[in-house]
Amino acid sequence: MLVKDIMVRDVATIPALATIREAMQAMRQRGVKSLVVQRRDAHDAYGIITYTNILKTIVAEDGDIDLINVYDICAKPAVTISAELDVKHAARLMVNMRLRRLLVTSGNDLAGIITMNDIVGSILQMAEPEA
Repeated sequence: MLVKDIMVRDVATIPALATIREAMQAMRQRGVKSLVVQRRDAHDAYGIITYTNILKTIVAEDGDIDLINVYDICAKPAVTISAELDVKHAARLMVNMRLRRLLVTSGNDLAGIITMNDIVGSILQMAEPEA
């Protein structure tokens, strides 16, 4: 099974200069725990912002959610993989690097996102006995 077979294609993104408040609102509206931070130009890398990044900034650094941009606190560059990669290699990368999600690219463009939940869900579907 390939990454493209189970990845989520409708990726929740946010502009790099959006505020933390805007990111939190977007996460709540989309029902997601992370957002892909868009590249600022063709030579930039994608970033990813999660609830963890946000909480660390707000609590640990007394950050103001209306003054800090997502670009300043996101994990960047985000780890990306090819849509044509076998899922077992994506899972191994996640385990070895202690990541919960990977961005999926086609060429240099964002094609999707794959999470540990996506992989575990696909394994469970394959392992379900037929009725």
